[in-house]
Amino acid sequence: MSTVVFPLCLIATLLGTSVLAIVLGQSSTATPVVYGMTLAVSLVGLVASILWLIHGAVTPSVLTLPLGLPWLGAHFRLDSLAAYFLLVINLGSAAASLYALGYGRHEAEPQRVLPFFALFLAGMNLVVVADDAFSFLVAWEFMSLASWALVMAHHREEENLRAGYVYILMASLGSLALLLAFGLLAGPDGNYAFDSIRALRITPLRAGLVLGLATLGAGSKAGLVPLHVWLPLAHPAAPSHVSALMSGVMTKVAIYGFIRIVFDLLGPPAWWWCVPILAAGGGTAVLGILYALMEGDIKRVLAYSTIENIGVIFAGIGLALAFDANGRPAAGALALTAAFFHILNHAVFKSVLFFGAGAVLTATGERRLDRLGGLIHPMAVTSFAFLVACTAISALPPLNGFVSEWLLFQAILISTDLPHWGLKLLIPAVGALLALSAALAAACFVRLFGIVFLGRPRSPAAEHANEVDRWSQSAMLGLATLCVIGGILPGLVIDFMAPVVQSIAGARMPEQASIEWLSIVPVAESRSSYNGLVVFIFIATSAALAAYVIHRFASRTVRRAPAWDCGFPDQNPATQYTAASFAQPIRRIFGSYVFRARERVEMRPPGDLRPARFEIEQHDFAWELIYTPVTKLVLLAATRLNQFQYLTIRVYLSFVSFALVFLLLVLALWP
Repeated sequence: MSTVVFPLCLIATLLGTSVLAIVLGQSSTATPVVYGMTLAVSLVGLVASILWLIHGAVTPSVLTLPLGLPWLGAHFRLDSLAAYFLLVINLGSAAASLYALGYGRHEAEPQRVLPFFALFLAGMNLVVVADDAFSFLVAWEFMSLASWALVMAHHREEENLRAGYVYILMASLGSLALLLAFGLLAGPDGNYAFDSIRALRITPLRAGLVLGLATLGAGSKAGLVPLHVWLPLAHPAAPSHVSALMSGVMTKVAIYGFIRIVFDLLGPPAWWWCVPILAAGGGTAVLGILYALMEGDIKRVLAYSTIENIGVIFAGIGLALAFDANGRPAAGALALTAAFFHILNHAVFKSVLFFGAGAVLTATGERRLDRLGGLIHPMAVTSFAFLVACTAISALPPLNGFVSEWLLFQAILISTDLPHWGLKLLIPAVGALLALSAALAAACFVRLFGIVFLGRPRSPAAEHANEVDRWSQSAMLGLATLCVIGGILPGLVIDFMAPVVQSIAGARMPEQASIEWLSIVPVAESRSSYNGLVVFIFIATSAALAAYVIHRFASRTVRRAPAWDCGFPDQNPATQYTAASFAQPIRRIFGSYVFRARERVEMRPPGDLRPARFEIEQHDFAWELIYTPVTKLVLLAATRLNQFQYLTIRVYLSFVSFALVFLLLVLALWP
């Protein structure tokens, strides 16, 4: 039996789970039954993906079913690349399902979430195993529509309606771009099976067009700037476990689509293909984290942070394209390993962060940073897992986020001998942008953790918060543990993903398991190496030694006092740093140029007892420069075309006749 049958059976089970959720309706058993089944299916898919990759390169397994287009059928394929992304999908799905066993009990209308949650998981799995353009696009639309329904789960809130509208528009734009890309790939013969497309050799002009359309289609789903506008709207609108899946997993499915088209279907790359990808990656990384720093909503901060991480991944993919086009497969393998490592890392720590945001929302009912604070005591487990994830996403050693970004910088450092002067200038510039984004990310997550969990509660809701259920805690702690393991044992992860890198780049990084002391060596030990275990032991030992010295030689008396009063004797929480004040220095440096940020202070005259007012005005350049003019143009065109609905039957028939004659002429003149 073909191996690809197994994931198809899991997808069929998820579809059946969706039907079961509809049958159960509002029954009290619906939530545990549905999330229990999605957890079981995801765990089976996760274990199967690990086994496929552990046993080396997955021999491509194909299957054609008599579905879809009558002359094409539905093609499915399981290879190393698909197996790796199935791992990412099912890891995120299993964690989200486990979390939702507890979190889902708070859902007011579970019947609006449960059927679409299972459909969403099925759609993401189906995209990865699809092996023809028709099946791929159907699965892509399936995934988009299911996630749109989840974004609209709380449809009675006006801002969620806007989020759903923008999301479906951007999803349609991406699907249209991918449809055109596959049309160009298939050529005039129109054989949309991926095996047939691989056998074609298309012209450089068509290849460039396909690259642009694939970047537009996959980039809109992944969140590349300026196609990112749906993320900060949709992620806060969806339930938190769905937000985690959309941010940590669905964006990776989009990256899978881009890699499948550009590295697998498009043929050997030209050197300039990397230029727009590198530029988009570097710009997206910096702009994404700057947006995150300006935000005051915990889920919007995380959504913008996803944009930054997508930029980091695309920078790695762009580097791999540059090396591949210049005949340097080993360097390309290093860049791709960094990108694949970061894909896995982001799925893990971003899921923890959204789960933590969901836990805070459940405990307090608040998403505004300035209404939170002091949660480290009542929510100790959540705050610990959230802290681990904040450290990991800030790329601080010894956690997993540091390793992938360190590998990416190693790839940048060995790019100096590329022959093109444009790349000699562009790649260091992108490296500088990535370094800047890493520093800003650290500031962003110090701000996020400090405002939410430290200090004193800024609202009664935060003051009376309680820890969330054990299911949610287990999901967060499990993924936080993976952040630590991936950071202190990165060599095992690199070797694990080597078959995937080999299948795409034609080479792999040196085997890391044979290197002593669990170090990792990206190119050669004489150039650089890193040992996460040693760094972890050093940090743990230093912290323990510092604590011992302090308690041994300082006063043994323990004094308990309110935390973080900023030197003010007044116990009012308003004396603390706010999210806006924390970001003020960075806003004044970058905001006036990037967001045209303006600050307004209204000081009352002496004797006026009304409070002073401080307002911040900032703009999103993507909305104002791109989407607002397009919206105005569409409205203008719609207004002008509106008169066509008031014509006479004679004029309508004339139009139909002219259109028919025009189409016949096109067919007659078509070469």
